[in-house]
Amino acid sequence: MMYLIPGLGADERVFQNLQPLLQGETQVLQWLTPEPDETLPQYAARMAARIPLGQSGLLVGVSFGGMVALEITRMRPEMRTVLISSIPDSSCLPPLLRLIRATGVYRLVPPQMLKLFPRAGQWYFGVKQKEYPLFKEILRDMEPVYTKWAIDRLMHWDSTIAGRSTQILGTHDRVFPPGPTPVEHLIRGGGHFMVISHAPEIAQILNKLAAEQTNRAATSQQNAV
Repeated sequence: MMYLIPGLGADERVFQNLQPLLQGETQVLQWLTPEPDETLPQYAARMAARIPLGQSGLLVGVSFGGMVALEITRMRPEMRTVLISSIPDSSCLPPLLRLIRATGVYRLVPPQMLKLFPRAGQWYFGVKQKEYPLFKEILRDMEPVYTKWAIDRLMHWDSTIAGRSTQILGTHDRVFPPGPTPVEHLIRGGGHFMVISHAPEIAQILNKLAAEQTNRAATSQQNAV
């Protein structure tokens, strides 16, 4: 089983190129409306309720969805977390986001403002021209309450004992650029929106990881008998 979590403010549309290429059963975990003052672990617990206890397979998170995936695997340790255009812990936040966090400027900019500058977002997220209409649609449909909550939780993520993950990162990602920390899978030319632009390459990696996870689970069951 492969569970897919979209990025901040996005939905199942970001997987429209990827999902048809994935082998086996897949399910997109849709975002929930956050409760007032809800912490990220509390929110992740509600997301995890959709995954049966003891379920094995892959939990694939894009961008902020990767952070949520890591929180979920604290409660579903049989799942293997895969990060697409995301980071394995808060120490990997790039300098720009650290500056934004330190200054608190993100609190002064309402999420609706993001919708007024789609071309700036296109550059920052590395969206190719043919993908721009989809990006603009997703940006238009962003829910302000959720977006404001998610940005705050992103800036204050406590990744202590977040657990092991496999990272798939693009070489041209401006949001989470490759740093000194080793990355298991680097997608050449991939930007932050590469789940759309580089779907075949990502699908190949995910299918291989899913097969490995299935074989590992089968071996564990045989050894338990």
